[in-house]
Amino acid sequence: MKTTLIGAAVAAVLAVPAFAQGADVPDNLERLGNFQTTGTTDFTYVPQEGAFADGIRKTLERITLPEGFRIGLYAVVPDARHMAVGPQGIVTFVGTRKDKVWAVTDRNKDRVADEVKDFAPSLKFAIPNGPCFSKDGFLYIAEQNRVLLFPAAEFFYESPDVAAFNLVKQGELIPPEEESYNHTARVCRIGPDGKIYISLGQPFNVAPPEKLDLYREVGIGGIIRMNTDGTGREVYTYGIRNSVGHDFDPETGDLWFTDNQVDGMGDDIPPGELNHQTEMGQHFGAPWYGGGDVRTNEYAGQDVPHDVVMPAVEMAAHAADLGMTFYSGSMFPEEYRGAIFSAQHGSWNRTTPVGARVMVTHVAEDGTATSESFAEGWIDGNGEYLGRPVDVAQLRDGSILVSDDLAGAIYRIWYEGM
Repeated sequence: MKTTLIGAAVAAVLAVPAFAQGADVPDNLERLGNFQTTGTTDFTYVPQEGAFADGIRKTLERITLPEGFRIGLYAVVPDARHMAVGPQGIVTFVGTRKDKVWAVTDRNKDRVADEVKDFAPSLKFAIPNGPCFSKDGFLYIAEQNRVLLFPAAEFFYESPDVAAFNLVKQGELIPPEEESYNHTARVCRIGPDGKIYISLGQPFNVAPPEKLDLYREVGIGGIIRMNTDGTGREVYTYGIRNSVGHDFDPETGDLWFTDNQVDGMGDDIPPGELNHQTEMGQHFGAPWYGGGDVRTNEYAGQDVPHDVVMPAVEMAAHAADLGMTFYSGSMFPEEYRGAIFSAQHGSWNRTTPVGARVMVTHVAEDGTATSESFAEGWIDGNGEYLGRPVDVAQLRDGSILVSDDLAGAIYRIWYEGM
């Protein structure tokens, strides 16, 4: 059995096109792409018990959920951002806005992680926020200005050295001169067409006119897609300010995504957005609109040169809607099947904080959608954040995971019945 697994993994790696091995690659990527060792031997392990974990569990006692649902600590994961659950259910990969990707393993399948360690410690990551999986087990990680490909990641993750390649070389996701410290947390998904979709947030509060032609050409302030061999790049979505969450409706194949609205216009405007895209090339309003139908001050009074698709749902202003996933499991009651679960990170500059919760959005047959709070309680009576949800992912048993980069944790929500 072991020989068969190794053979399959090597075959998967060798199937990676030659383009992926590239030149001018940083750190150890070239060695790993040539199946050479790097000399790296040490992992960073994260303790899963102790006073820190107990403090997180104490916070979870105050979280409110619909009747029959429960929440518990799944793993302590520093700076936990977007998650990718392996197709085999062996390991969940967790991105960060720093320089680590974490591998989270529940070895005894008690639905609590036993081990959290850094993934591919021989590589130097740069804001590896966005991991995503293909159905056949290829892991992609969207960084600030690079996309990496890890064939058979669930097989190789136990070793410090893993098979790794460029999908998009460093400096070719966006022009290097457009790199910024702001709005650079990328996310990715494999679409029903087999292509990889990657969000490219634009770095400004409101993009200036002199940048718009370049951004439209490159896909900054939009979502791009390409084949999973790195060819055929094209801009799929326009007019986004900063989307940090998208997924595809498993029934229709349509793309849905969150978008964060313009700051500095007041506590209650403009609204956050959950958007529904039905065809390639649609435009969602930025920078002429700051959120919903609220016009930005910078472009007020100007004619909007595009047909604009308005949000499917207007969310609370400044709640910072981030990661989202369509629920396809069978554990939750029927009313939640096919719904969207999404994370609100919470406002950073609103006079009274809002957000820091998990939302659920029900999509009707005609495509109309309504959202409501599903899990909340991470803002205390003093207006202090006890946690800030980032992303939602689904386990094979139908429960969901919620990441939290403030607490440095992943929670699991499951249904026990009435």
